[in-house]
Amino acid sequence: MSSDNLPGVPQGEATEQAAERVARTGMFGAKGTGDTSGYGRLVVRHAPQLASERPYGSYFDEVADALEPVAGDAIERVVVDRDEITFHIARERLVEAMRHLRDDPALRFELSLGVSGVHYPDETGAELRAVYHLCSITHNRRVRVEVSCPDSDRHIPSTVSVYPTHDWHERETYDFFGIIFDGHPALTRIEMPDDWEGHPQRKDYPLGGIPVEYRGAETPAPDQRRSYA
Repeated sequence: MSSDNLPGVPQGEATEQAAERVARTGMFGAKGTGDTSGYGRLVVRHAPQLASERPYGSYFDEVADALEPVAGDAIERVVVDRDEITFHIARERLVEAMRHLRDDPALRFELSLGVSGVHYPDETGAELRAVYHLCSITHNRRVRVEVSCPDSDRHIPSTVSVYPTHDWHERETYDFFGIIFDGHPALTRIEMPDDWEGHPQRKDYPLGGIPVEYRGAETPAPDQRRSYA
């Protein structure tokens, strides 16, 4: 389906690839319990995977022209949506691509705004994503880089050698999503206790699941609370 057939999507943006919409019920592992949060009744409909075709518009084509000579075969797809561009890059070439984005005079994305994680449990082979938000102070531009890895092989190269501030950001992404950043100088939990089981921002992580103690009172876990439905 071309972008011309998508209502509300401008020419050249967000071309849909062949894929059917997927509906998923429930969230955070809440299934058949007394969970009173309401998440158990949630229905999430996933749009097909997006990819954009040239021309991208704005300064995006100039960025792509400067990046492709180095990382062209590593760019899996490009998505332009809501006046933002995302380069999906193969994890094996991530560090090389990030260094080029930082150092090439035509790019000069010298500032990283952080690393975040995403979990797509229905996307087999690409369930986990690391997302990098880069800013060029020199050219007043922004881009996003996204890298995926399968849940069965949760490894992505660390980019601390390129952007030192990624140290704590990668630790947080590991803590909450379980992505292992190979080459990180000290990949340990940063917010959850060291002996915490699981990664609480994954979509298959139970909502609650443990009682909460506060000032001598104990609130039962959601699946142990009384349901008023």
